[in-house]
Amino acid sequence: MTKRHIRRYRDNLRIERDNASLYDMLATLTDDARLSMAYRRIADGERTNAHFWESRLHEAGATVPSPRVGLRVRVLGVFARAFGTGFVMPTVVRREHADHAATPVDREAHRDHFAGPDVAESTHRHRVQSGNTLRAAVLGANDGLVSNASLVMGMAGAATSDRAILLAGLAGMVAGACSMALGEWLSVNSSREFYQARITERAERLAVSPEDGAHHIATIYRDKGMAPEAAEHLAGHLAESPRTALDTLVREDLGIDPAELGGSAWGAAVSSFCLFASGALFPAAPYLFLKGHAALLGCMVTTACGLALIGAGTSLFTGRRMSFSIARQFAITLVAVAITYGIGHVLGTLVTG
Repeated sequence: MTKRHIRRYRDNLRIERDNASLYDMLATLTDDARLSMAYRRIADGERTNAHFWESRLHEAGATVPSPRVGLRVRVLGVFARAFGTGFVMPTVVRREHADHAATPVDREAHRDHFAGPDVAESTHRHRVQSGNTLRAAVLGANDGLVSNASLVMGMAGAATSDRAILLAGLAGMVAGACSMALGEWLSVNSSREFYQARITERAERLAVSPEDGAHHIATIYRDKGMAPEAAEHLAGHLAESPRTALDTLVREDLGIDPAELGGSAWGAAVSSFCLFASGALFPAAPYLFLKGHAALLGCMVTTACGLALIGAGTSLFTGRRMSFSIARQFAITLVAVAITYGIGHVLGTLVTG
């Protein structure tokens, strides 16, 4: 047994223990008794998986780490207590997908816990939300910080005045935030128009041939495992109300809630503007109060702080170690900043002669 295998077993054990703690926490925070029971069953399954990796470590003669709640789980707990379990569930689901690929153990029982109607309904609600708020916040702020840090460093490399650097940073913040807001507005609005066109097509088809709609609904429920006779009976009952039949077809075929259609385009635009601007402010802020080398050093410090926060936030929905996410964030941004600083220095030299 190599050290690499032992290290991997310990990582898998950490993941399973974190998952168990996470679902135990969700079970205590949710107001839905049925979901609470389902979360506790999932937590029990995760503990079983953790015991599997503990046994593998024992067999290898390696030390089994003491149980402890990971920082990622504690942070998600803070968000869940503040904003509700629905706020963190998309992140939890995304982590589950990452963990499934990372820990090759039998998860049939785990999937069975999600197969019940109560949890399936909840999962569906999360899937059709306009997006993962936490993930969007982290990535939006990341775009603003990295792009504006590169711009500020490029101007600093060109040896321009502090005033010019500040103006460039503030202009980059506003311009980038406006661009992000417009892009998000177009994206959400286009999605709404697309789904609305699909819904209209379904409604027209249902009006022309209601029996075809009933047959399609019956097929959907047969594919879900319902008995053919029961599926036909349910489809006939739903088809008696065109609005109910249309709602069923839209939800089952398109996977969307007709009342939401991807969320508010204006709400998405405003949130994108604010998130991008919040990240872009980190590298520009020191030039509001400092000058010269002190301002440049302050820019580096505030950018580093922002990168650490974003790296920590990124680890919440990627499943990676927080230290890895922060280090990767630093590395990527350092490359971008170095390139723009170097180009700025060259261009500044050429322009000034």
